[in-house]
Amino acid sequence: MSKPPNVLWICTDQQRYDTIGALGNLHARTPVLDRFVEESVCFENAFCQSPVCAPSRASFLTGRYPRTTRCRQNGQTIPKDEILVSKTFHDAGYRCGLAGKLHLASCSDGKVEERTEDGYDDFFWSHHPQPDWEENAYTQWLAEKGKTWDELQGEDLSPFVKCGPPAEYHQTTWCAEKTIEFIHDNAGKPWFFSFNCFDPHHPFDPPAEYLERFPVEDMPLPSVHPNEQHRQTTFQKLDREWAHNQPGEFETGAMTDQDRKQVYAAYMAMVTLIDDQVGRILKALDDTGQDRDTLVIFMSDHGEMLGDHGIYFKGPHFYDCQMRVPLVIRWPAGGIQSGRRIEGLVELVDLAPTLLDAAGLELSGRMQGKSLLPMLQGEDETEFVHEQVFAEYYNSWTHGDAYGTMLRTNQEKIVVYHGTDQGEFYDLEMDPDEFFNLWDHPDAQGRKNEMLLRCFDASVFSMDPHPPRRGSF
Repeated sequence: MSKPPNVLWICTDQQRYDTIGALGNLHARTPVLDRFVEESVCFENAFCQSPVCAPSRASFLTGRYPRTTRCRQNGQTIPKDEILVSKTFHDAGYRCGLAGKLHLASCSDGKVEERTEDGYDDFFWSHHPQPDWEENAYTQWLAEKGKTWDELQGEDLSPFVKCGPPAEYHQTTWCAEKTIEFIHDNAGKPWFFSFNCFDPHHPFDPPAEYLERFPVEDMPLPSVHPNEQHRQTTFQKLDREWAHNQPGEFETGAMTDQDRKQVYAAYMAMVTLIDDQVGRILKALDDTGQDRDTLVIFMSDHGEMLGDHGIYFKGPHFYDCQMRVPLVIRWPAGGIQSGRRIEGLVELVDLAPTLLDAAGLELSGRMQGKSLLPMLQGEDETEFVHEQVFAEYYNSWTHGDAYGTMLRTNQEKIVVYHGTDQGEFYDLEMDPDEFFNLWDHPDAQGRKNEMLLRCFDASVFSMDPHPPRRGSF
């Protein structure tokens, strides 16, 4: 048996699955992540449990679904009785640290995010790069260097893309430096660290020197079908005009093809900056002799529409480009195979039990995910992958009247917008790009009803397995 691993959990923000060269993107410049994929197990169909940040993060940090954690919205504080996996590692004697975003509570209107008992001993908090709070550790780091975020901003290239700080002063670089310091300072001790950069989350503002690597004319256009709009829901139609349905900000409906290609270039440039910084972090593991004994996860909290289906950013949208994320895991000393691709469905709710299983720590009965460790160590995936994945959106960010649930199998996907007569039903074998919504198609009603029942069952069976004790009558 290998000894319990250190844990390095690299979580980017709003990064789609198809952004890495080794995962099929011919435009990507990701040599570090390409090599990391070849050294690891890659889950090719990993799905988040919410298409927006806070519910997704609360879910994968607890191993519980959003409806169960009761952190169902951005800005909604996770209840204090929810147990984060980082707290469990802390209680087991691990030194725990975080750099970047946590996002399990409100942090708006000048209010700093309230911490739960998260277990992080070293907490370098920066919800986003903008200097909205004195407590932003990234802002403090810039001040130590005699810089401010505002003065480092580059030019606006269009209403949709601008140049952000140079790479040496970027928030992603700062996150990497805090991670590297932690790795060096804790060599020889058991540790757990969360790297939570803001990239490639919008606004699309990479360093100018990275954007230059992606010629706009060579970039692809979004995946859109000319006849899909009339089958879309009102939520999707509204977001085709203004991202997040917020008039006056990002006018999706006014974009030219040149604008769309430039946004794609900027997004991929941000991914390349992440790739470089991950390279620095992995080198620190090598330099300190901790590479074999450290379980490293690379993943993201959810995807980005990036113009596909006519929509940018995120919202009550359950397309695969929003829900499917990279998930790559390496742990040489733990018997994790290298270069293995697992095609079956898994959920991010599986991550917390996987980490506890790898460390030999007890899995709480409150957790709803299941450990991926057997697959990581070579077991046949058919015994451990999911038959279906489930996700939720309950007035989670934009569109206050959007209450949606999604159930996806390998063959079909259904999305129900509760309280309305709207929904989506896709035959993924015939329509893998999700262009043809069959919700109202007369020939699809029998199959749709079967999926409706499965989705309803999933919503019931994902309730808290250990609810509060019932009071006396």
